[in-house]
Amino acid sequence: MIFIGSGSLLWRAVDFATAAGHSVDLVVVPAGQQASAGARQVPVLATADVNAAADELASACTDGIVFSINNATILREPVLDKNFRVYNIHNGLLPRHRGLPEAAIAHAILNGDNAYGATLHEIDAGVDTGAVLDVEQFPITEADGFQDIMLQGLRACTVLFERNLEAIVAHRITPIPQPTENSGYYGRKALDSLRDLTDHPDFPRATDLGIFSAFYPELAAASRTA
Repeated sequence: MIFIGSGSLLWRAVDFATAAGHSVDLVVVPAGQQASAGARQVPVLATADVNAAADELASACTDGIVFSINNATILREPVLDKNFRVYNIHNGLLPRHRGLPEAAIAHAILNGDNAYGATLHEIDAGVDTGAVLDVEQFPITEADGFQDIMLQGLRACTVLFERNLEAIVAHRITPIPQPTENSGYYGRKALDSLRDLTDHPDFPRATDLGIFSAFYPELAAASRTA
């Protein structure tokens, strides 16, 4: 199997798969991050364009399984046309929280959503539109700020991977198409729109980034305009 992504969430999944006895054929990380593998004995490809490396992925993969975990790159036809089974673990409930997790979490608070979570889904040609395999959901309380929800979302991502890995490998999981109702998309425009919502009573909660301030400078900048 192949993993595409970055950060501790990715490497936790790689470690779990390795400990479970599965062959990790390749881990694809952003250019300049090859050292993030540390002492792990797994093949690593650092690239600025994973889609351009589709042939390398096809040559390396022994079981046809690809996981996208904390991956900021949209996978396109060069990868999707290789007959892989490609799965993404999205920090957000689909289809309501499609797009950038940082934007989705901020707007979930501002919209008064009472639940958030993570979704394991197939990757298709759209953005977070593929059929759903599993969901891990938790409530949003009035005391929860951005940091709280992001941390719970990351934990939910890990739970989904570990709970479903064996079923995916054994083809024992049934994808369900996403419903068309209650869909939302939160991309760059949604981040920019936060600057117009500083008067919202929940704006402080929505931009309480805490330990994530350095990871999401655009959100941090929006919070300083309040």
